[in-house]
Amino acid sequence: MEFLSNFFNLIFFKPFLNLFALLINILPGHSAGLAIIILTIFVKFIIFAFQHRALVTQKKIKEIAPEIKKIKERYKNNSQEQAKKTMELYRAHGINPLSSFVVILIQLPIFIALYKIFLSGINFDSNHLYSFIKTPSEIKINFLGVFDLTQKSHLLAGLAALSQFFQMKLAMPPVEEGKKKSQPKNFKEELARNMSFQAKYIMPFFVYFIASRFASALSLYWTTMNLFAIIHESIVRRKTKAYGRADKNN
Repeated sequence: MEFLSNFFNLIFFKPFLNLFALLINILPGHSAGLAIIILTIFVKFIIFAFQHRALVTQKKIKEIAPEIKKIKERYKNNSQEQAKKTMELYRAHGINPLSSFVVILIQLPIFIALYKIFLSGINFDSNHLYSFIKTPSEIKINFLGVFDLTQKSHLLAGLAALSQFFQMKLAMPPVEEGKKKSQPKNFKEELARNMSFQAKYIMPFFVYFIASRFASALSLYWTTMNLFAIIHESIVRRKTKAYGRADKNN
């Protein structure tokens, strides 16, 4: 367990903490808020290629959902053939179903490291800083003249929750009401519907609950991360629609 902790600190926690300290040192005004935003965007760009591929994969899977449904109906009594035909369909459309899992594996330790950095506010332990990174002697903890990033903020926590709601609403497909009324319910559909509901409506409350109990630096990080995801999702959605129209015209 100690080995894993040391490995996590060496590969994830210390590099991001030192980058955070460096940003505060070099930014005009030594703004901790601006440093948090830049650090969050930097991290998002690190995992951008993996996340973008996973997002495009999700969109493609949604597009071929009718074909997958036909395969399930045609081979409903032969699970092996059903899996084979589904994988053939995925290969034909250049889909890697494991891409989302890879993103989670990459994102999780990074998220935990950033969460650990911002959890207690703006604190720097010199034992965790590299010899060539000096401990920031001047830190502007007031963001936009309103938020003290070392203190709790219900307003910033609310922005984190609201951005989380819109991010999940954009990412999760809407429930088709016609299908809901005309077709008998099954366990998988009900499970998917419940998970979608929880992701859209319960997760934002959870985000608010957590963010409102810690330093608002965490809320600013969460809000920045969600806004980046919303912009990314919107761009991918527009491009996917454009590709879809092009394919139909061809």
